[in-house]
Amino acid sequence: MGAITRILVSTDRSQAGDRAAEWAADLARVCNAELLLVQVIAPENLVGGSAVDPAAAETALTHQAARLAGDRGKARLAFESDAAGAILRLADQEQVDLLVVNNVGMSGRGEFLLDNVPNRISHNARCTVAIVDAMDPDGRGAREPDRVDASPAPGQLLGRALEIGRIMAKHGIRELRRGKSGEAAKLQAKNFREALEELGPTFGKLGQMLSTRPDLIPPELLEELTRLQDNVPPLTEAEVVGLMEAEFHLPWEDVFQRMEPEPLAAGTIAQVHRAVLANGDRVVVKVQRPGAGPAIMKDLGLLDMFAQKATDRPMLSEVVDLPAVIEHLSSSLRRELDFTIEAQNIERMREVLEPFPRLAVPRIYTEISTSRLLVMEEVQGIPLLQAPEGDARSEAALQLLESYYQQVLAEGFFHADPHPGNLLWWNDRIYFLDFGMVGEIDAELRELVLLSLLAFAQEDADFLSEILVMLADGQVGPEFDQQALRADLAQLIADFRHLTLEQLQLGPLIQRIMQIAASHHLRLPAGLALAGKAFGQMQLAATSLDPTLDPFAVATKFFGRRVLWGARRLASPRQLAYEAQKLKLRLTNVLGGLERLAGAGGGGFRLELGGADSLARNIQRAGRMLTVGLLALTVGLVTTGLLVYFRP
Repeated sequence: MGAITRILVSTDRSQAGDRAAEWAADLARVCNAELLLVQVIAPENLVGGSAVDPAAAETALTHQAARLAGDRGKARLAFESDAAGAILRLADQEQVDLLVVNNVGMSGRGEFLLDNVPNRISHNARCTVAIVDAMDPDGRGAREPDRVDASPAPGQLLGRALEIGRIMAKHGIRELRRGKSGEAAKLQAKNFREALEELGPTFGKLGQMLSTRPDLIPPELLEELTRLQDNVPPLTEAEVVGLMEAEFHLPWEDVFQRMEPEPLAAGTIAQVHRAVLANGDRVVVKVQRPGAGPAIMKDLGLLDMFAQKATDRPMLSEVVDLPAVIEHLSSSLRRELDFTIEAQNIERMREVLEPFPRLAVPRIYTEISTSRLLVMEEVQGIPLLQAPEGDARSEAALQLLESYYQQVLAEGFFHADPHPGNLLWWNDRIYFLDFGMVGEIDAELRELVLLSLLAFAQEDADFLSEILVMLADGQVGPEFDQQALRADLAQLIADFRHLTLEQLQLGPLIQRIMQIAASHHLRLPAGLALAGKAFGQMQLAATSLDPTLDPFAVATKFFGRRVLWGARRLASPRQLAYEAQKLKLRLTNVLGGLERLAGAGGGGFRLELGGADSLARNIQRAGRMLTVGLLALTVGLVTTGLLVYFRP
């Protein structure tokens, strides 16, 4: 670049525009160059209630040029809708050596952020172009978004604890009492929900988890917690572009043609925008809010401290394994803060849904996605319930139902929030959206859930009660009454089996089972509650598409096909030998459990007779476990299909 004698700087008279003008004026003084301030005003801004006064604008711009550069300062107004075109034309007319623009935006424009003005100017100007980073008052540009602090300082935890106490007191939350009823209970629940919303993402997520546990919280609170919302203002356009460029390490317009200014969604962790890539692909972009990570880590630190204290409270620990709940919450939120995990969830679900041609997930643009920015295909569909009538709709409803048996009971990996907003109809398919919340359950729990559904379908309350004891890991108190549990389950079966197909819902059924278990002091796994909630949401969607669907009939056919497939696998001698060894191991475990329950110690068999009642309970419990175990072993070679069928 040769000598600089004339500098043109564009400004919209905003704070960012003024910074760019001051930067250009400083350079003009050093180079003893002329300074031309240019302001472009769109003609449409000259009319209406907030119309720009051209004379006042010209006077203000002239005064600014004189203040910045004295006699060397000049001002020009241009009235055009195309800001970039007007600036380029004036630069040619004035034969400037350097053209200066800022990187924040032009006020009064309808397009997103930069309107591509700096990008168009830098690619089309016939002179040198300087783009001034004017995002921060100190001129350093966009800050790097906050990284997650894994170890918040004690002082930070104390400050947050005081803030939590203040917010809870503000909403009148000092304690939650189960004894309240009627309007008092509803008001208490509403205040608690509003407090959680104000406390931010960690407590909002905790509330969402509690909303899946009708066995732990009263109905009024359950109803309120299902209404939890993210009450946060959206990020500004400058914040969004700063976050994107910090992740891309290059100007955002090198990746996108344009991006819509209004977010599709704005939550406490992330914000989502529609956009168009440079190659023309329509996408959605999810960006993480700055500061979300450190704020969540502070709250998790406090909750972990509370959970450790709660282990010393026997009354509480008997009802809920609070450390396990907090650990689940912590791992869930840590996953949500890492968008690469969400991308992996989507790809994993794509594999799970491969046998279901009417179900799909959006494509991920992995090459331009990071841990705090996720770019995926825009699903340009319609709400699920607006799907047109026809074979495609009926087939999709059936496959949606079948896929959840596959997700929950086969893969142990499922979309945990399939509400209508996360399901769209496009190209004769149901698309799953938002994989920030997924559920995982291990193989042993899947077996027991499967058996419980089959027991319910067979109206076998006896076997169902045995399964619940096993789901509770055999942990029953001395007051446990097997007959009372069996009676409650028999009543549940009677209530549900008389419902119509449209009324029969798997989600509420699983939730009722958990409530019955809790009333008998059986603590069931949290994963079961999440699966129940997901089943309930999914079935509402499936039966809305096709009300004739019978979930148990679909389950029977699905299981039957898989059992036959598993039996075919057993034709292999190697597979038969493997399954025989597995059954042998299970029998050994069952007998070992019987021995332990009878009171065997480390120095040989020892039967402790703590009284007739104690002996009777031990024998009864051992008998239950042995009965269930031997039943599973007896049908082992047939039901092996249920144990291995899910992986073709």
